[in-house]
Amino acid sequence: MVAMVPLEPMVPMIVVAIATLAAGTDLATRRIPNLLTLGAAAVALAFHAVQGGAHGFGLALAGWLVGAAVFFPVFALGGMGAGDVKLVAALGAWLGPVGALQVAAFSAVAGGVVAIIVMVRAHYLHTALANLFRLFGYWRTAGVRPMPDLTLATAGGPRLAYGVPILIGTMGTLWLR
Repeated sequence: MVAMVPLEPMVPMIVVAIATLAAGTDLATRRIPNLLTLGAAAVALAFHAVQGGAHGFGLALAGWLVGAAVFFPVFALGGMGAGDVKLVAALGAWLGPVGALQVAAFSAVAGGVVAIIVMVRAHYLHTALANLFRLFGYWRTAGVRPMPDLTLATAGGPRLAYGVPILIGTMGTLWLR
């Protein structure tokens, strides 16, 4: 059985505050600041070290690593911003490795739903599906690597402030605990 970081009574409030600030900033600026993500991670590591000693620190560090690792491949392929990855890592530092996986899973589902809504509202769904098929064809011939004209930096179309699905994923995670 995988150990979970025990949630002190204030941790859910802290996690919701971090995710809410990140979502609001992402909506306003399309960026999630390092001060928020790295600061939240550092405070989580210190908090869990004080609360649980080396074991608490270890679980928080494992949560940070899992949170960073889950979305890093999407970032490396140009499909997600680094702030989104660092945000899930910071939330993982607060919630531990199991919590990081839960946040990532719920965020991915929420991200898919929100992305479809954004694409439909922007009349971009057909183009997005065509791009997806182009991407799979590119990967089949060139290997799984960024497709130069289909990354966040190069592709046109509507942008999704992924901090919002991460907030939804965080709320789902806390609701299930």
